[in-house]
Amino acid sequence: MIPRSDDVGNGWLRIYHRPTLQRCITGETTSLGNPPSRRLTTAVGIGLVNLATITWATNMILGRYLRNDIGPLTLAASRFLIASLLFAILLRRRPPEERRLGPDRWLLLGMAFTGVAVFSPLLYLGLRFTTAINATLISAVGPLITGVMAVVLIGESMSRRQLGGAVAGLVGVAILISGASLTLWRTMEVNVGDLMTLAAVTLWALYSVLGRRVMRHRSALSATAFPVFLSLPFLVLAAIWETQTLAMNLGPRLLPFILYIAIAPTVIGFVSWNEGVRRLGPSGAMIFMNTLPLYGALFGYLLLNEPIGPAHLVGGALIVGGGVWAARDR
Repeated sequence: MIPRSDDVGNGWLRIYHRPTLQRCITGETTSLGNPPSRRLTTAVGIGLVNLATITWATNMILGRYLRNDIGPLTLAASRFLIASLLFAILLRRRPPEERRLGPDRWLLLGMAFTGVAVFSPLLYLGLRFTTAINATLISAVGPLITGVMAVVLIGESMSRRQLGGAVAGLVGVAILISGASLTLWRTMEVNVGDLMTLAAVTLWALYSVLGRRVMRHRSALSATAFPVFLSLPFLVLAAIWETQTLAMNLGPRLLPFILYIAIAPTVIGFVSWNEGVRRLGPSGAMIFMNTLPLYGALFGYLLLNEPIGPAHLVGGALIVGGGVWAARDR
């Protein structure tokens, strides 16, 4: 089958029709005699997006731990600066087309804006005005937002199975956070922080959809690295401004934490997420974003001796079960 492209909108977004046999982890064409297993592809995709959310759960814990020592913009600039150096080393062994901008430069710039430069600062800012519970519940709407964007922007439909998995995950998050009690819903109030969190979730959904498009002709590693490179000037300037306006306790003791955040949640987490998006699609991958509060509760139990009750078990089962059920549709 010869790939063809159809112009959409103003021409900057193209849909490439490629054989299914070209879907392997390196993004390279496989032989016709050795097609990849669909079940294996789905299973690996599920494992990768869960690896990403596990690392991001540890990032949330460290972010809260370091909130009085370093500002969110400075932390973001530090982690992505170190990550960019690691990406540059990893890309040295990739083919030449993987190491330079191509016709998809505007898509990569869109990923840089949505998923790197604006997403994290906007989410951190929203958490200054709302509660972690509100932010978690709003984040659970992400799979539904992603499904709509995938249909509108790249023509990738959201199946009934994926819709059901997204709703099950949303219910699971609600049970997990509320403890199956109605008290939480009676006391919740909408504020500007909720709107900021919703905007951040929408940006991440757009990042995932754009990543799906980019990875039709670029590996997950390259599709992750270039948005980081393109975001660095903005993040560094923002960090310089923040250090002049916000009191911080910067010191050598922060270095191990920043290195971990740069390696695990950033390099490993982002690459794993994008490779999972390539395998499962943005709608299928985004459903597993709901595992963040589940892993947060698990780490709280293991590291902080926080209790786990029946609501955690029921909510966790709905989150994981809904994700696996939706992913089987691939």
